[in-house]
Amino acid sequence: MAKLYFRYGAMNCGKSTALLQVHYNYRERGMQTVIFKPRTDTKGRDKVVSRLGVNRSADVIVSDTDDLYALIENWQKEKSAIHCVLIDEAQFLKRRQVDQLFKVAVIQQVPVICYGLRTDFLLNGFEGSERLLLLAHSIEELKTICRCGQKAVANGRKIDGRFVFAGDQLAIEGKDNVAYEALCAECYFKYKHVEELFGAS
Repeated sequence: MAKLYFRYGAMNCGKSTALLQVHYNYRERGMQTVIFKPRTDTKGRDKVVSRLGVNRSADVIVSDTDDLYALIENWQKEKSAIHCVLIDEAQFLKRRQVDQLFKVAVIQQVPVICYGLRTDFLLNGFEGSERLLLLAHSIEELKTICRCGQKAVANGRKIDGRFVFAGDQLAIEGKDNVAYEALCAECYFKYKHVEELFGAS
């Protein structure tokens, strides 16, 4: 039986690199993959970009209103059979789109592997990630480390090099001087406390 997979981790844990490796492995064996990327993620434009410098154009840029079940079904009817669907930045999917991917795995019998963040810079869940945590047949954490050496679990947002703990959920790295850093829980709260004490000064 095909499954819906959710592989999550903090920033810089190698999610996009892992996706591209899976894509390569399927293609090396003569199998067809289709890579989806949400339109919300403007980093790299239409490309899936790894921090190692590897990148590849996504096959489909997904808008919030797209029916992913229908897109995949039509692709198989009009183009070719799909052996695996790969989703980059899956946290930006809508709840209903995750439901559609679940149906792709169960009804169309096509494995779907989603890569994304579990939480935002305020430790709140993303719509897509929350639904994936409920529906995915398989959930796997991709690990990375904090600057202190402990396992990173949070995504610290920095603007002009300074950690911030207020703002909209969506802020793409590299735009408006926004950057992210993977942090352990202890460092996350340490920087949050410093910002609360001195942020207004």
